[in-house]
Amino acid sequence: MAKTALITGASGGFGAQFAKLFAKDGYNLVLTARSTDKLNAIKHTLEGEYGIDVTVVTKDLSHPDSADEIFAFTQQKGITVDVLVNNAGFGILGEFAATDMAKQQQLINLNILTLTKLCRLYLPQMTEQHKGHILNVASIAAFAPGPLMATYYASKAYVLSFSDALATELKGTGVTVTALCPGPVNTGFADAAGFKNNIMFSGKADGKAQQVSRYGYNAMNKGKTIALPDIMCRLGAFGVRLVPREFAKQFIYRMQSSRMDK
Repeated sequence: MAKTALITGASGGFGAQFAKLFAKDGYNLVLTARSTDKLNAIKHTLEGEYGIDVTVVTKDLSHPDSADEIFAFTQQKGITVDVLVNNAGFGILGEFAATDMAKQQQLINLNILTLTKLCRLYLPQMTEQHKGHILNVASIAAFAPGPLMATYYASKAYVLSFSDALATELKGTGVTVTALCPGPVNTGFADAAGFKNNIMFSGKADGKAQQVSRYGYNAMNKGKTIALPDIMCRLGAFGVRLVPREFAKQFIYRMQSSRMDK
């Protein structure tokens, strides 16, 4: 019987790449995001190419009840989720006091609340079966405070800490939790966050997103808890621990300042 992977933020970027990887390995898919058209296009392609079943669930995952609604849907349809990929997320660039609080609330709901609720809802099924994987997309941003993207950096620190703790709690259950911590990748994130023509997010989106997603997918299958996709991510994650915290904060502040629209 084919396994099923649930992927959030599946309409593009990492999410679409994860969908291809799971489909290639014969997984049926539940794909969720806001864009019905994009999800249906991916559904048509993957079903045609790999002969799998793809279920589309259109949801705004920043809504506080979205996780409950997705879980209720899969329960109603009799879909057992073997792998949960919490990929959806976004950032906001700017001084916190000057940003829109409603947008900040959406960020917190999406990056933290929905991710946490989905883990809580699907974990009992996985532990009961003594098998399953959770792959949470964090960020290299999880390892330091991020002036001018304060809530985004904090939310990814939460994802990393939460995933790491869950992985320890679940040892011996057959269920693994992996936090993927990529650096900047041109997936559409930069435009949504408010960056403008930033060199860190240049290059071919599909190629780098594919590499990072493949690394995360392999790390998940190996049961790795923290997945840092390349040497720059590893240097960044561990290097920030070696320098004074004030230096790290000021460096990030200057870096973020250079990204802001002038």
